[in-house]
Amino acid sequence: MDDLKKRALDYHEFPKPGKLSVVSSKPCVTQDDLSLTYTPGVAVPVREINRDPALAYKYTNKGNLVAVITDGTAVLGLGNMGPLASKPVMEGKAVLFKHFAGIDVFDIEVNAPTIEAFIETVVNIAPTFGGINLEDIAAPHCFRIEKELRARLDIPVFHDDQHGTAVIVAAALSNALELQGKTLPTAKIVFLGAGAAGCSCARLLKLMGATNITMVDKSGVLDTSRSDLHDNNRHLAVAPSDAKTLADVMPNADVFIGVSAANALSPELLKLMAPKPVVFALANPDPEILPSLAHAVRDDILMATGRSDFPNQVNNALCFPYLFRGALDAKAKQITDEMQIAAAHALAALAREPVPEDVLAAYNLKSLSFGKDYIIPKPFDKRLLSRVSGAVADAARLQQDKLARLAK
Repeated sequence: MDDLKKRALDYHEFPKPGKLSVVSSKPCVTQDDLSLTYTPGVAVPVREINRDPALAYKYTNKGNLVAVITDGTAVLGLGNMGPLASKPVMEGKAVLFKHFAGIDVFDIEVNAPTIEAFIETVVNIAPTFGGINLEDIAAPHCFRIEKELRARLDIPVFHDDQHGTAVIVAAALSNALELQGKTLPTAKIVFLGAGAAGCSCARLLKLMGATNITMVDKSGVLDTSRSDLHDNNRHLAVAPSDAKTLADVMPNADVFIGVSAANALSPELLKLMAPKPVVFALANPDPEILPSLAHAVRDDILMATGRSDFPNQVNNALCFPYLFRGALDAKAKQITDEMQIAAAHALAALAREPVPEDVLAAYNLKSLSFGKDYIIPKPFDKRLLSRVSGAVADAARLQQDKLARLAK
């Protein structure tokens, strides 16, 4: 850990602090360049955009610029670290947007005294951007923030901790269930963790056909008798029964999805699951159960975590760059359920195809193929850009066409 600390700090400090810089996309080396970059030439596109705001997509970088915005209340697995301390994460997110999808990002860390102030800040700066990526905002106020921003803005608003995680989980789970000889509509699924990520994952799985989902949080099973439910988890509550704890609902479960805390799944509970179980232990940096321990208990398990040093990393970098790329390319006003489902299907399908040599080289592997240790593509697979972004853009355009026909 001491070595990791030094390398991480050196990486962020040298050769210059931070991970981002602004690079001009136009030349500015002559007097003529200067006259076009700024006055008097810049007045021409100003007048054009004033006449027709849609021309901002033609004459500025709005259509390829995303804001990564946070209040720092839920930074990684570290909790409420505050907006300033969250900046390294937001810069890192920007790097991934640029590297994987060619999207420019301004990271914005907001010190807002209230939820209302945060919302108003985002609304007020939104004209700059083609999309808004909300990041590391704690539940339950992340739900309200996203809902209000989606209603008030005419550009895509996406809370990656919720929906990015959901897309990757849905893609990985569809492949995992097939490998284990199970199906989404018939699988008994147990979630441990009912925060932003857990609720969004369960919701998307239900949209894709899951029928038997039980949510468990620190207070026990989410059932309709509980008085602490809210608008974003009430629809996931089950009917009251004698099952009140995780131990009560784990027997014969086909799937366990953990978005909770380290070591939260005991080997004894793992033993209770149905034959050929699927376990997604996604707590970071330490999963609900370590793969070594899980495989020692069950030899029929298929497992994923959120870590890159174990097989089957459920990594949001597989989603958000390509989801936004597709949304921006289609000039979508929102990122819809249909677009998220299209991304999940595209990711699942890509994992079933032969792995290119450059991907194997990036991970120092001799071979890799669809199976228990490879259910989701690797982040450095260059095909993700065309496959996932293309599927998202197609889904967006299909919806746009439907809305246009209905409007006639």
